[in-house]
Amino acid sequence: MQPIVREWRPDWPCPVGQIWATWRKGAGDPTYRVDRGRHWRGIRTPLGPATLAVQPLNIEGVIVAEAWGEGAEWVLDQLPAMLGADDDPSGFVPRHPQLSQALREHPHWRLGRGNLVWQALLPAVIEQKVTGQEAFGGFRRLVHFHGERAPGPGQTLHLWVPPGPEIVRMIPSWQWLKLHIDPARSRTLVRCAQVADALERTLQVPLDEADTRLRSIAGVGVWTSAEVRFRAHGDADAVSFGDYHIAKEIGHALLGRDMDDAELAELLEPYRPHRHRVQALLGMRRWRERHGPRMAPRTHLPAN
Repeated sequence: MQPIVREWRPDWPCPVGQIWATWRKGAGDPTYRVDRGRHWRGIRTPLGPATLAVQPLNIEGVIVAEAWGEGAEWVLDQLPAMLGADDDPSGFVPRHPQLSQALREHPHWRLGRGNLVWQALLPAVIEQKVTGQEAFGGFRRLVHFHGERAPGPGQTLHLWVPPGPEIVRMIPSWQWLKLHIDPARSRTLVRCAQVADALERTLQVPLDEADTRLRSIAGVGVWTSAEVRFRAHGDADAVSFGDYHIAKEIGHALLGRDMDDAELAELLEPYRPHRHRVQALLGMRRWRERHGPRMAPRTHLPAN
């Protein structure tokens, strides 16, 4: 299988790994690999599975991308948006010295727009109210059991494409437990899979309407909607309220103390419509030691 090759010359020094870090679900993510400097992703597009390989910016200011599979043309067409070409940070003004420092450290970061709601929603639901270890493990098992090998060289790289909604709808309840995904999250995933086409159409409506439509699904709340919108819709104002760590980390970064969500909302209000930009920039460094997970790992689920 021969790849389709595309070159793109961004008008800023685009840091591929930094921008795509938000899509990587732990070091063992089967849908994302970094091999000899190239970033490899297994992606389920509206046209079918694709393997996307991106070589970071070269000395000539060009990003070279190759893609294989039924969705190859689609992912290459979307590449500039996925790497932040549509993001406009021009109105963002840091009001805190720590944020100015973070911006100096990461001046070229942009918010990518993935244009794939299901690909963002699937891991977001799995991550609800559990430790990162449990979430990444559940996602990895789901992809290995119900996804498919990525086309082209993705096979030899052990790269996978996550399962589509038509597969997720058919997974029996006992298998979800084997994947270490409890009934609350599995039922949410099945409900989302049943209306997946409608959820993809949220990419075509204003961001506040997209938020409303996402949260109309039982089990999709403020946190999950935000996690989807900043990845899939490129929503620079989506804040992950409800996360165990984020309010505390931003509070320590900007005020030197813990905060709750209500205080975080008040603190970030002057940053509209760039509140996620604050979250992302401050999240690129550790401002305090974490003292606990979102929840303790559970031991009542069956082992592998």
